[in-house]
Amino acid sequence: MDASSLIESFAEFAKQKNIDRPTMIRILEDVFRTMIRKKYETDDNFDIIINVDKGDLEIWRFREIVDDNSEDIWDHDKISFSEAVKIEPDFEIGEEVAEEIFLEDFGRRAVMTARQTLIQKVKDLEKDLLYQKYKELVGEIISGEVYQVLSREVLLIDAEGNEISIPKTEQIPKDRFRKGESIRAIVDRVEMFNGNPKIILSRTSPVFLERLFESEVPEVYDGLITIKKVVREPGERAKVAVESYDDRIDPVGACVGMKGSRIHSIVRELQNENIDVINFTENKELYIQRALSPAKIASMKIEEEKKRVSVFLKPDQVSLAIGKGGQNIKLASKLVGMEIDVFRELGDFEEEDVDLDEFGDEIEDWVIDELKRIGLDTAKSVLTLSREDLIRRTDLEEETIDEVLGILKQEFE
Repeated sequence: MDASSLIESFAEFAKQKNIDRPTMIRILEDVFRTMIRKKYETDDNFDIIINVDKGDLEIWRFREIVDDNSEDIWDHDKISFSEAVKIEPDFEIGEEVAEEIFLEDFGRRAVMTARQTLIQKVKDLEKDLLYQKYKELVGEIISGEVYQVLSREVLLIDAEGNEISIPKTEQIPKDRFRKGESIRAIVDRVEMFNGNPKIILSRTSPVFLERLFESEVPEVYDGLITIKKVVREPGERAKVAVESYDDRIDPVGACVGMKGSRIHSIVRELQNENIDVINFTENKELYIQRALSPAKIASMKIEEEKKRVSVFLKPDQVSLAIGKGGQNIKLASKLVGMEIDVFRELGDFEEEDVDLDEFGDEIEDWVIDELKRIGLDTAKSVLTLSREDLIRRTDLEEETIDEVLGILKQEFE
């Protein structure tokens, strides 16, 4: 393979991979200099001239002419007078010899190795460019087309044909993907596996919900409304705290839109995730009150040092505050950055009751969760049902039911 064919084939391959001209020339020069070092031990006194468009290559070796008996005759940048005159008869000692080296002088094996090295360097550069491109896109929404649905991940192809992945852990539980379908997600992270960039997307990240608000609500995109915090139970429920620095703009109303027009498209994208949009405030009590919406709080006690707050509610508001499977209180706690404990506010004639979570050291969490699943969140609410009803309505063993009833009865004896 001659120089012209080698450069032309490399240039064509590099253009297919969107490698720019200066980078092509740099890669070619690096490879040729490696060949020179292997043959001549150094490339200090060599010049390489490459014309990618014409496929031209010139390699020039420069050496100073010294006397045949000189001590410097073995230096890499020196040539003996007797050798110099073979190149050009009228050379004299002290002059510089410019000798052209041809690709064929390196041997067929070296040229074939150079070709493989060039291809590999482009592939490595392509991987690096892909890594850098997506590293800059972390936290941004992109679209991809599903081409393979696997048990642990869904593989997509981006607009340029690159493979990207949404692991099962980053999918909304209700997500069902079909081949050829277009999917939106944020770039969550970019990792290197065995020298190959792995682009990982997420649909469960709070940032995904934040970016959806930016795309659907112009005031958020323009910075007139700020999203202070987003917390999610993907596919189930989310709470978004928003704030406006312009008193003329209602941040909640702007985010929800006329008759929910703006938020509906976000809800659909997130598989009908229930989204609560609340006004952010520096007033801690008011913020906690809004975070626990739709429940109405009677009173609260905040312990700043312990990052804990006790809220007291009317009995009919407790289940609203806790929410399905404890989602509402869990998200509210994350939103305000404090642990929220819910207590019933007793009326004058009401007997004291105890939240089931208070028995966490005696009753296992999964048993408490099962009781909450059927709407029982306090000791009294469990004791009002008969043993047979509890066995019938829950998935608990009879022995477990008896053990729970014994623990709860002791509390009121």
